[in-house]
Amino acid sequence: MTYVVIDNCIACKYTDCVEVCPVDCFYEGENMLVIHPDECIDCGVCEPECPADAIRPDTEASMEAWVELNRKYAEIWPVITLRKEPLPEATERDGETDKLTKYFSEAPGEGD
Repeated sequence: MTYVVIDNCIACKYTDCVEVCPVDCFYEGENMLVIHPDECIDCGVCEPECPADAIRPDTEASMEAWVELNRKYAEIWPVITLRKEPLPEATERDGETDKLTKYFSEAPGEGD
């Protein structure tokens, strides 16, 4: 099992989760985070830290595509280990549906 970041992170990008990760397996895109599924140790400490409820175990239904998205971008985006402010539209976009189609950016974030 591993944890993955799902679409509610997109256009929010809360980073509370990165500070509690003991193995630094979060990677930063322009408008979301991902978890490297091969680096995640399945500890679960990140899941309750996410204000947007955007972290899920890969054992939940329909997570295969999210595992692959997390893997793909973790390989090319920079690691993030320090908390940053969420995106300005985070409160407004939190809980919005279909954010992958509407807002996802392949561009990398700044990392640490």
